Order: sequence, then C-alpha cells, then structure tokens
Amino acid sequence: MQYKYYGKYYFCGMILTDTHTHLYSEAFDEDRDDMMQRAIQHGVQRFFVPAIDSTYTERMFQLEKNYPNHVFLMSGLHPTHVKENYKEEIAHVEALLAARKFYAVGEIGIDLYWDTTFLSQQQEAFQYQIQLAKKYELPIVIHCRDAFDEVFEVLEKEKDDALFGIFHCFTGTKVHAEKALSYNMKLGIGGVVTFKNGKIDKFLHEIPLEHIVLETDAPYLAPTPYRGKRNESSYVTNVLGKVAEIYQLSTEEVAQITTENSKAIFGI
Repeated sequence: MQYKYYGKYYFCGMILTDTHTHLYSEAFDEDRDDMMQRAIQHGVQRFFVPAIDSTYTERMFQLEKNYPNHVFLMSGLHPTHVKENYKEEIAHVEALLAARKFYAVGEIGIDLYWDTTFLSQQQEAFQYQIQLAKKYELPIVIHCRDAFDEVFEVLEKEKDDALFGIFHCFTGTKVHAEKALSYNMKLGIGGVVTFKNGKIDKFLHEIPLEHIVLETDAPYLAPTPYRGKRNESSYVTNVLGKVAEIYQLSTEEVAQITTENSKAIFGI
C-alpha cells in the first residue's frame, strides 16, 4: 500500500468525498483544471456542488460537463441571495428540479450575519425548498449563520420521515448538533474543525462518526495551515486528518465511513 505525505498527515490510496464545494466560483477561473487535478490526486473522487442562484446555473452545468464522473450538482437558492426577486429565483429552482437530475436541494437555509432585511422571505424560501426536496425525494443541504433558532423553527414545521440531509459547515454547540441530528441531518465538517478557536473539536468525538460528512466549502474557510487563503477541494485531506485525530481512528477508516455516509445522503 502506498502512502503519500500531505502536510503532517499520511494518506494511502483512498476515496474521499467533498460534500460541499463551489467549484464554479470565479476564484478558480485562472486554474480550475489544475485545482481539480490536485484534488483528484489527493484521493478526492466525488465533489458535491451547491447552487447559489440562477446566475451560476450555466457555470455549474459546464463544470458537470467537464467532469462528468466526479461532479454532482445541487439546485437551490442560497439564503444570502434571497432578495426582492426571490420568487423568480425559486421558480427557477423548481423548473430545474422538474427538468433533470440533481442530488440535493441546496444550499438553502437562513443567514442573519450579513443582513436581516429579508428574514421573512428567507424563512419562506427555506420552507418551500424543503417541500420541493420532499417532492423529489432529495436531501437538503442547510446553510445556517447566526440563525440556529430560526433554522430549527422551520425544520420543526417540516419534520417527518421525508426530511433528511446535511447541516453544512456546522459550527454550533453540542446542543445544536444534537438538535440537528434529531431532524435526520448529518453534520458537514470543514476547515473550522482545524481552527484553534473553532470549538467544535472539543465535543465532536461525542457525536457518532456515522453522522459526519467531510467538506471544504471551497473557496471559503480554508483549513489550517491555509487559513485566510483560497480554499480548494484537495484541502479536505486536512479536515480528514483532524477528524481522524479527534476520533482516534485511522484516516482510512474516517475516509471510508464519511464517504459511505455521503452515499447514504446523496444516493450515489
């Protein structure tokens, strides 16, 4: 078995899944192919790509065309892009879901960090997109920032056996984590787990690994030692290494379990 060295971690040939990466971002326009090849060489074989709004749809389709064996798309309206025209954007999401295959409805949710102006519209858009996910028997991928109470309020209204998915970029408390799991969500763990002040590393070991998936949220939230720089999907190996340390398991075990967890959510 061959091992490769990445930072302070060694990895053998394994299949990794980045459950949340914005590969179509303008941040990758200069070196997208190189960035993708770096990730694939690091063992990242599966990239799940969330939507933002209609302006990125064609870029997402082109990405899928260029990497058909690796890229799996979601459809949805990001909460920070819920504006005056949100009903038109929701109609776009609905039309896409009716027209072709997607692997999740996301990323959707509530974000009160940047602006609270459209809170009621964010809540409405979130709930309606959950209902769309149920209609198409798809998971949801939740974005939550400064809005745990508001997100949980909507999830409580929609809680049933058809509700499932991923709580993307989970940064809450253990209480928040347990609440998220009660709605049949897995926790998306990314670069924050490597931060000295990230906090989730203090209790994550108390959450069974069967509820965890790995992500980068590239180009955002790069893990240590790249914090503050552009994130990319190959850096999911740094997240993997930290999670393995937390659970006191081998990186191979964590890679296998978290990838199987992602398959249970996305159905592929």
